[in-house]
Amino acid sequence: MNDEVIFCCVLKAEISRWQQIADFLQRNNLNIDLDIEQFIVALDEQQQLVACGGIAGRVLKCIAIEPALRGHGLALRLMTTLINQAFSLQRYELFLFTKPENEALFAECGFHLLASVDDQVILMENSATRIHRYCRQLAQQRQPGQRIGGIVMNANPFTLGHRYLVQQACRECDWVHLFVVQENASEFPYEDRLALIKAGVADFKNLTVHPGSDYLISRATFPSYFLKSQKIINHCHMALDLQLFRQQIAPALGINRRYVGTEPLCPVTAQYNREMAYWLTTETLSAPVIELHEIERRQQAAQPISACRVRELLARKGPDAVRSLVPETTYRYLWQHYGSPPVAHSLAV
Repeated sequence: MNDEVIFCCVLKAEISRWQQIADFLQRNNLNIDLDIEQFIVALDEQQQLVACGGIAGRVLKCIAIEPALRGHGLALRLMTTLINQAFSLQRYELFLFTKPENEALFAECGFHLLASVDDQVILMENSATRIHRYCRQLAQQRQPGQRIGGIVMNANPFTLGHRYLVQQACRECDWVHLFVVQENASEFPYEDRLALIKAGVADFKNLTVHPGSDYLISRATFPSYFLKSQKIINHCHMALDLQLFRQQIAPALGINRRYVGTEPLCPVTAQYNREMAYWLTTETLSAPVIELHEIERRQQAAQPISACRVRELLARKGPDAVRSLVPETTYRYLWQHYGSPPVAHSLAV
């Protein structure tokens, strides 16, 4: 039967075939993710869809096999075709999510376990050594000291609230490592956010600003396609992210403190802070415990300074309305993009 199956690629523009894939996934208790760019599908001799797998960036997802055909080699053929298609797009470093009971199947396809959450989801990547190479590179920037802090920041854009958090961490620690979220899913692109952060913290002498990676709060780690509850989705995403931080990244740099701001506005960020309190300190993980330091947000006009507030004011009133909320370097950048520049020179990027 499997020898008679043919594989083909389906792009998002092919609406009717896309709907057939959505229906097939639904029958297999999966949802189709909006960020998938293309599918590899398997068709039997009656042209019926019997297997599929999607590609979203460097993540393979929405992988399903017709139940009657499982255990006969079709999964391996599908994965081989899917991986080759990703390689043809020059995407060589791949991730996938699956249920824990599928780990052995995907291990046969060259994927290795990165992290797991209870009996709900596991995160795998197609390398046994990539994360260890990344951590060895980080370790070259390890600094001496008893109190080593860590911050993970999106900064969309960088505000005085972000600067205040970094300032508090630098005061309390011998050294602080700041990671910038790499994912380009925000209004301000990654390269600009990274430049704004570096410019806004340039005066702190015990701080290293690190570029982001797939191992820190990235789209690559969001297993929404087979989890129906948004609350469970968020829990799994955060748990995977925090386990990688505690077990891999923090030990490489000797980080024993994680700094975050209090979150009065965004429910997802507030949940992330609560998840941190558990995953960084629970005794069930083998890695050393990391202290969580939640810093009260800096306020202006009796309101917390947040990137969300800056974006909202910027959209309604322009750069002048946010001048008291952002560092001078961010203000100049905003003028360059949203108004006439008040100074002759531009932000050094």
